[in-house]
Amino acid sequence: MGQANDIVTAAALRYGELFPAVYRRLHRRDGKGAELSNVAQAVLSHLAESGPMTVGECARHFDRAQSVASDIISGLERRGLLARVRDEDDRRRTLVWLSDEGRELVVHLQDVLSHELLAAALDEMSEQERAALLEGTRALVRAADMLAARERHTREDGDHD
Repeated sequence: MGQANDIVTAAALRYGELFPAVYRRLHRRDGKGAELSNVAQAVLSHLAESGPMTVGECARHFDRAQSVASDIISGLERRGLLARVRDEDDRRRTLVWLSDEGRELVVHLQDVLSHELLAAALDEMSEQERAALLEGTRALVRAADMLAARERHTREDGDHD
C-alpha cells in the first residue's frame, strides 16, 4: 500500500505542477468583466446562484454595511448588469436581480480558459491525445465529486452523533 500511495502522491505533485502551466497558457485574456471589483463580481455570481434578493440581504450575505451594498448594486445597475424589481409576493419589497446582460456576464466570468486558445491547443494534439485528455479530466472530476460526497457523508454522520 505504501508504494501505491507514493505513486499517487507523485502523480498528484506532477499534475499540480502542470495545472498552473495550463492556466498561464490558456486563461481568458479578453478583460471582459475585469474592470469589475472582486466584490461586484461576487455579487453577480451570488445572485446567479441564489436568485433575486433585497439590498439588505446582499449586505448581510457579504458582511457589508447596507449603504456599501447599495452603492455596489447601484453601480452594477448603472452598467446595466442588475435591475431592481418589485417582489411579486410582497409588493412593498424591492429585489435586485440580474439583467440579461448581467446573466451573460456571469456565464462569461465562469469561463476560466479562453475557448479560442484552448481550441488552438487542442488542434495541435492528435485525436487520441484529445480523447485521452478529455477522459482523464472527466475521471478526475468524477473522483473529486466522489471525494466531496464522501466528506459530506462523513460530516453528516458526525452531526448525528
